[in-house]
Amino acid sequence: QLQLVESGGGLVQPGGSLRLSCVFSGFTLDYSAIGWFRQAPGKEREGVSCISSSDGSTYYADSVRGRFTISRDNAKNTVYLQMDKLKPEDTAIYYCAAGLRAAMFPDLYDYWGQGTQVTVSS
Repeated sequence: QLQLVESGGGLVQPGGSLRLSCVFSGFTLDYSAIGWFRQAPGKEREGVSCISSSDGSTYYADSVRGRFTISRDNAKNTVYLQMDKLKPEDTAIYYCAAGLRAAMFPDLYDYWGQGTQVTVSS
């Protein structure tokens, strides 16, 4: 059973930075794509970024491109989301998920972590 655990969330001021980590276990080669998603109160879950293990391809939502960076360390079974220049509208619960291919659609992912809260406020 594939399991994912997020960490690194917290409270940060606008313009600040956070780095989220997603440690996965029970890894299989099929479920090699890892995505980051977020859900704010009253809103649907949306894709933030994702990364493929086959060729390292990365994808970003327009709202975070240029501010967030996704990376993975396969030796540590960890995917990171470096978030810089944070804005209040980035406030949400952030989830990582594993799927068959890198995509920005939550429905394409089968395994999810429990989420970590990110709050951007002064």
